Amino acid sequence: MAKSKVLVVGGTGYIGKRIVKASLAQGHITYVLQRREMGLDIDKIQMLLSFKKQGARLIQGSFSDHQSLVDAVKQVDVVICTMSGVHFRSHNILLQLKLVDAIKEAGNIKRFIPSEFGTDPSRMGHALEPGRVTFDEKMRVRRAIEDAKIPFTYVTANCFAGYFAANLSQMETLLPPMDKVTIYGDGNVKVVYMDEDDIASYTIKTIDDPRTLNKTLNIRPPENILSQRELVEKWEKLLGKELQKISLSQEDFLASMKGLDFASQVGVGHFYHFFYEGCLTNFKIGEEGEEASELYPDVKYTRMDEYLKIYL
Repeated sequence: MAKSKVLVVGGTGYIGKRIVKASLAQGHITYVLQRREMGLDIDKIQMLLSFKKQGARLIQGSFSDHQSLVDAVKQVDVVICTMSGVHFRSHNILLQLKLVDAIKEAGNIKRFIPSEFGTDPSRMGHALEPGRVTFDEKMRVRRAIEDAKIPFTYVTANCFAGYFAANLSQMETLLPPMDKVTIYGDGNVKVVYMDEDDIASYTIKTIDDPRTLNKTLNIRPPENILSQRELVEKWEKLLGKELQKISLSQEDFLASMKGLDFASQVGVGHFYHFFYEGCLTNFKIGEEGEEASELYPDVKYTRMDEYLKIYL
């Protein structure tokens, strides 16, 4: 069977650039949407040109021009959207509704993967304000996809290693602590840390796989299901010394939200659900989902001790 042609929307972003690379590596004809709104953003333009050198095809389109999106979608079989959903960068989740409209009109897409890649929003109806806005908006996009009867795969990839593992899950840095570390509660709640390149590899694997049609791909390989304390221990072993550990109670952590800006309040809410509540691992994957490492054992996913070595 011929491999599907892929359109990546948001291809210059944090996850998007990895999706483009993985799609090309796995032999798919890969298009990247070149949005007219880029203007003078030279870094994005140069990244697009680098994709072109690697074999990707650029296709122009704009979210302010419905027909341009329809025309772009008609060139491919699969659309993967990786637009940012985090408030401290750019938050564009609902812009996907225009893409859903274009896919519905085009009528040719056999798989759409919307921009999720984090927590399963269908399990976050109880989430704290204001952070719940992320999950509510993702669910609104899901409803639009399903109402339009567009074939889909939802990808939940849990904690990006670059944001959650390298810093030992500290909130105000992306680099690992060298002397002391804040521990959330007792530090024993299990979360899932994933190398972003592996997330991209697993995502591309799904697009021609009937087992993931109209299902959620949960990326939580067993050796990357770790507590914060277990992650810290891996870093201490690499570092050759023990860090001072400062335990932060649930009450004090939530109280820290007061007076923060909106984006920071969103972040605190999400950290609470991950590291105190355990929302990433406190459920079994049911019939509505599949686990990535079980479906694709050929993907040699990065373990976190290996991931952390580059930070020494």
